[in-house]
Amino acid sequence: MSRAEAIQQFNDALKRGKKYYSACMAKGVSPFPPVLDDILDTSSATETVKIGLVDIPADRIIGTLTGGRKTAFAGNFMPLLDMNTEFGNKWVNLCEAHLSEGGITDPITCFEYLGNFYVQEGNKRVSVLKSYDAPSIPGLVTRIIPPLSEDKDVQIYYEFLKFYKVSRTYLVTFSQLGSYAKLQAALGFEPDQEWTEDDRREFSNDFRRFSIIFQELNTEKLPLTAGDALLSYVQVHPFAEMRKQSSDEIRQDLSALWPDIRLLAQGEPISVSTEPEEKEKGLLNRILGAPRLHAAFIYDYDPQKSAWAAAHMQGQKYLEEKLGASIQVSDYLCLDGGADETMEKAIQAGANVIFATSPTLIDACRLVASKHKNVAVFNCSLSMPYAGVRSYYCRIYEGKFITGAIAGAMTRDDRIGYVANYPIMGVTAAVDAFALGARLTNPRAKVYLKWSCLPGNPILEFKNDGITVISNRDEAGSSSGLSWDLGTYMIHPGGKLQSLGSPRWNWGKYYEKTMQSLLNGGVESLRDSRHAINDWWGISTGVVNVEIDEELPAGMKQLADILKKGIISETIDPFLTVITDQQGNTVSDGAHRFTPEELMRADWLCDNIEGAIPSFDELLPQSQKLVRLLGIYRESIPPKAEEPSV
Repeated sequence: MSRAEAIQQFNDALKRGKKYYSACMAKGVSPFPPVLDDILDTSSATETVKIGLVDIPADRIIGTLTGGRKTAFAGNFMPLLDMNTEFGNKWVNLCEAHLSEGGITDPITCFEYLGNFYVQEGNKRVSVLKSYDAPSIPGLVTRIIPPLSEDKDVQIYYEFLKFYKVSRTYLVTFSQLGSYAKLQAALGFEPDQEWTEDDRREFSNDFRRFSIIFQELNTEKLPLTAGDALLSYVQVHPFAEMRKQSSDEIRQDLSALWPDIRLLAQGEPISVSTEPEEKEKGLLNRILGAPRLHAAFIYDYDPQKSAWAAAHMQGQKYLEEKLGASIQVSDYLCLDGGADETMEKAIQAGANVIFATSPTLIDACRLVASKHKNVAVFNCSLSMPYAGVRSYYCRIYEGKFITGAIAGAMTRDDRIGYVANYPIMGVTAAVDAFALGARLTNPRAKVYLKWSCLPGNPILEFKNDGITVISNRDEAGSSSGLSWDLGTYMIHPGGKLQSLGSPRWNWGKYYEKTMQSLLNGGVESLRDSRHAINDWWGISTGVVNVEIDEELPAGMKQLADILKKGIISETIDPFLTVITDQQGNTVSDGAHRFTPEELMRADWLCDNIEGAIPSFDELLPQSQKLVRLLGIYRESIPPKAEEPSV
């Protein structure tokens, strides 16, 4: 009976092979397995390492070492020669052995190069086992390691080599740098923590299940690996949660997150909106009236204790004053670890607009947005590559340019101190804009940069150094009058402080304009499931303002007004000038405007700045979480191990 079954299996495999062959010929591509000897110049390899017996994922066995027998197989390793050949007879014999009680026991011999395997001995064994869709095939493996280069695939491979030392698995692949370290962290492992057999077995079960679901859903043939999709998935549904999910639940949740997976395949493009979208009322809205909107403000910090949260609470109250008759507004303070539950509570109470006021709420926003397609979800952050969640922030650098110009004119000794908060998106642009403003009014001005996210007391250090004009943290929101120790100020003899000016974050303007657009266009009008959209508004929208001290000389107030009007009319651009960085490189020729993305991610400092951008390891521990999310170098930050999930 097994002989007849083996013959039938061969005939089925032959059909699969010929179908594959015909499809490749129609596309004009090779129908045969690739040959390593044709790919690799062995003289360029750095080393060859025998790594012994490996349980090789079958889909990673893609070719042969030499071209001698390659025409016997299609590229999917299914046979191309007929049953009445010696090849066909041997194939059937192997298949019969596979169906016997002992099965095929001898491992194949192969070479591994850049994560793929090329068979030296055992091509027919591979063919038989692949015909049964075997998930893995045992093999004695020799690894060929290419020299390290600028090639992205080679760099990812070197990251894999480090990962393999601790995991001993070839199961998962990635297309993005840094992914292997992120996986190690997502599993709750330290960077050098070795996996146990139980770890490998559990991950293999989890990943194979996820991979099958990913392949089923990937009807668009997105150029991603299942590993790429998995990392995106566990940001929202951590491994500890995923392991408890049924396959149907994973399929449902992965489908809901598919817009983010699609963006990942496109290189995570982000559309930046620098002005409000002025939407006219649609026909249905004009006939039936505007939809009833309920905006829920979600706070990660207590507004009574956090200036950041208090500024957003101020914006919430402004919104209620302006549009309270046509909308409903509520607010919620997150409990520890319960951001998504808090948002769900708001939605159950009728909220169809979510304003999450902190970047740290982004993962909860992604989860809620994926589950509730009829809810508009906003997160106060910058450069977040997720569809369905609209992020928003302020171009505070415009205000910094104005206060920098005042500081440059007011300094007595050409020295100005500047306290920056975090090396995150947009902050470096603000530092540079301030320095360019100071240079505008005082070509000799030097800006001395210190960071509040580092150990020490920057203000005290400036005072000890005799610096009398200081730009400290900005005013968080609108108020009456300026705080003496915030914004930019001057220290007079005897220690008296004179406020010069401060940018302000008027979040209420953002909330008012955004809600008005939603009233006109409907909840879905500002939600885009195919793009990541970031609102980055400036002075012209009213979201950023600069408050100038009334005691300043008239000329300074006039200068501030001229600069503000120029920025609003776009006749003045702080960065439209020749700019040289600290290393002497020309970063702007003065003829071309920076794009919003270039300014968000600016990682250079003007040559009239003394100081440096701190590395991640230098930051105070409480500052590292935000920098992981929004840091200008976030892609290069080593991932932090999550809570153990195995």
